[in-house]
Amino acid sequence: MIAYGVHVFRSVEEPDCFVEVELPIPQCGPRDLLVKVYAVAVNPVDTKVRSMQTISLAEAKILGWDASGEVVAIGSEVTSFRVGDLVYYAGDITRPGCNAQYQCVDERIVGRKPQRLSHEEAASLPLTTLTAWEGMIDRMKVESGKTMLIIGGAGGVGSIAIQLAKQAGLTVIATASRAETIEWCERMGADHVITHHENLLDQCSAHGYPQVDYIANFVNTDLYWQVMSELIAPQGSLLLIVEPREALRIGDPLKAKCVSIHWEFMFARAKFQTPDLARQGEILNQLASSVDAGIIQHTATAHHGKLSVSSLRELHAILEKGQAIGKMVLTVSHD
Repeated sequence: MIAYGVHVFRSVEEPDCFVEVELPIPQCGPRDLLVKVYAVAVNPVDTKVRSMQTISLAEAKILGWDASGEVVAIGSEVTSFRVGDLVYYAGDITRPGCNAQYQCVDERIVGRKPQRLSHEEAASLPLTTLTAWEGMIDRMKVESGKTMLIIGGAGGVGSIAIQLAKQAGLTVIATASRAETIEWCERMGADHVITHHENLLDQCSAHGYPQVDYIANFVNTDLYWQVMSELIAPQGSLLLIVEPREALRIGDPLKAKCVSIHWEFMFARAKFQTPDLARQGEILNQLASSVDAGIIQHTATAHHGKLSVSSLRELHAILEKGQAIGKMVLTVSHD
């Protein structure tokens, strides 16, 4: 099979930032599905993993953690899928990624592809949905009738988080900074859109929310820590996905207000083989039902052609500049 990976970190300006390699088609473990990959999406985590590869590898590291495709073989202990099933998933960061024609993935973290979506549209959803769903519903346990501020509403996670928050009965305030990202957040269902370039506390107060019950920060933990501490309501909850660069003060006013802080790392269940690993498959199947019922919409905004060295360089450059809206997707060729 053909796959695309990196030997060592290089700038996207360099032609050999990514390499095309020919590898054996992987063999299924007992709980694995072998998936013929038809489409993939890119995520900020792809650029982060690429940047961490500071020592040159003899064998290329395959990136990519959002895919849609067809099951072509199953492991000896697989019970939930058959050959021919159409699936979508984010995968496991401890295993080779989906920037390849074929990939093995544990059946427990796989869902059945929404029927109404193309493979490219379906590939836009798994990682970001699992991140938002696990963080907001499984960990924060959001309650209907309350308020949520989503910092980074037009990004991949923010786009699906707005929709999930609205379905949960929340009033949603999202941040965006450009006309096109403001329009996108409104399209996703945000009740109010404010700019993250100006004082969030003042803007929320202007909309009648001097405090909010939940804050989901999908952008920069350090930059917004102080204002989040001021804006969060007593007994409120913070959701974080970006590791801070500096030590953060977690005492007052957060302690005084009994604020809960929740970290979300979508790969944790697979990385640590937690007893609730199959929860991810359950979430993706629930999502597929909501998509097919017209309740949740996909977040693919740009199709950049076929998976290749050049297309990966292009998409990683967009992500590194922080210019992405929703999700960018690629078709995987099997010619």
